[in-house]
Amino acid sequence: MDVKAIREQFPILNQEVNGHPFVYLDSSATSQKPIQVIEAVDTYYRSYNSNVHRGVHTLGTKATTAYEGAREKVRRFIHASSSAEIIFTRGTTTAINTVATSYARANLKAGDEIVITPMEHHSNIIPWQQAAKATGATLKYIPLQEDGTIRLEDVRKTITKQTKVVAMTHVSNVLGTINPIQEVASIAHEHGAVLLVDGAQGAPHMKVDVQELNCDFYAFSGHKMGAPTGIGVLYGKKELLENMEPVEFGGEMIDFVNLYDSTWKELPWKFEGGTPIIAGAIGLGAAIDFLEDIGMDNITKREEKLAQYAMQKMQAMDDISIYGPEHRAALITFNLNDVHPHDTATVLDAEGIAVRAGHHCAQPLMRWLNVTATARASFYLYNTEEDVDRLVAGLQKTKEYFGNGF
Repeated sequence: MDVKAIREQFPILNQEVNGHPFVYLDSSATSQKPIQVIEAVDTYYRSYNSNVHRGVHTLGTKATTAYEGAREKVRRFIHASSSAEIIFTRGTTTAINTVATSYARANLKAGDEIVITPMEHHSNIIPWQQAAKATGATLKYIPLQEDGTIRLEDVRKTITKQTKVVAMTHVSNVLGTINPIQEVASIAHEHGAVLLVDGAQGAPHMKVDVQELNCDFYAFSGHKMGAPTGIGVLYGKKELLENMEPVEFGGEMIDFVNLYDSTWKELPWKFEGGTPIIAGAIGLGAAIDFLEDIGMDNITKREEKLAQYAMQKMQAMDDISIYGPEHRAALITFNLNDVHPHDTATVLDAEGIAVRAGHHCAQPLMRWLNVTATARASFYLYNTEEDVDRLVAGLQKTKEYFGNGF
C-alpha cells in the first residue's frame, strides 16, 4: 500500500489544526471521506438528482441505475448470494433495530433467550433489552475473559436450546477484540438460534464474507468506511427476510393498497419505505470501489502492522493503562494514570491530534473495566507511523503538563 498516495485522496487531512499538522485518530467514530466519494455525491446532486424507481424520465432512470448499482456493489463487497438480501438503512443502529423489532418480537416468547456480550455498543444492547421486555424473553450475557475476549467454551455454556437470538459485535469499538463469528454462528445454529453481527467496526477494516461466516444478519454503516453519514446496510438471509414484516410503512415499499389492507413489494424494497437515501447509497458504492481498488486484505495487513507499532510505542510508556487483548483491530483504548481522558483529549487536540474520549456508547463495558471513561486512538488506511509518533509525543506532553501540577 502506498499510504502517501492514499492520504492525498483525503482533502480534509491536508490542513492544520491549532497550528499543527492534522492527525486524525478517530476513525472508529467516523472515517474521513476520499475525494472519489465526495465527487460521486456532488455529481449526483449536480447532474442527475431525481427520485428512484418511480419515474421513466432520463434522470430518474439514471438515479435508479446508480442506486441499485450501489446495492450490487454492497452484495459483492460482503459476498451475499443475492442483492435481495441487501437492505439500505440509515446505519448500523437502524439495521439492528429492524431485526430486533421485525424478527425478534415476532419470534420470541416468554422463556426464550437472547444472548449478547458485555462488550457491545449500546446499539446492540438496547434493542435487545426492549425486545426482551416486549416478549418476556430473557437477556443473557457471554462472560468476558480478563483481556476482553470471549471463550468458545463460555459461548457453548451460555447458548442453550431456549436461545433464539444471538447478537454479537464483529469487532469491539472499545477493546479492539475480533470475535470468532464463524464458530459462534455454528454454535448458535446447533441450538436453533439465529446470529446477528454488528459489523460497524468490521466491514471497514477486513474482508467480510457473510456466507463463509454463516451469520443470519450482518449490519454496518457507510460513514465508518469512507462513505457519507446516514447510509447503512442490513444483510439478512433471504428466507428470514421474506418472513419478516416491514417496520416502516408508506410509499415505495408497497405492492397494492386498498382502503382496508395492503400488500408489500418483494425484497429488498419492502424494507425501504419512503424516498431512500439515494446520495448516501451512491456515495457508499463509490467508497466500496475505493476500498476494493486498494484491496481489503491489504488494508487489514497494513492496519495490523500499524496497531502493533502503536502498541509497542504505548506499552513502553510509564503510567498508562491499555485495555483489550494483545491481538486486536486497529484501535487502542487507554487512560493515562491520574489524568481524566477528557483532559488527555483536550491536550492532544491542542497539538492537532484528534482522539475520542468518553464511554464510547459502551457503559456496561466501562463498568466491567472499572472506569467511567477512556481515551481511544483509532486508525484507518490513511494513518501512518508518524501519526503514532505524534500521538505518543502528545501523550508525553500531557503527562508532563499534569505532572507539574496543572
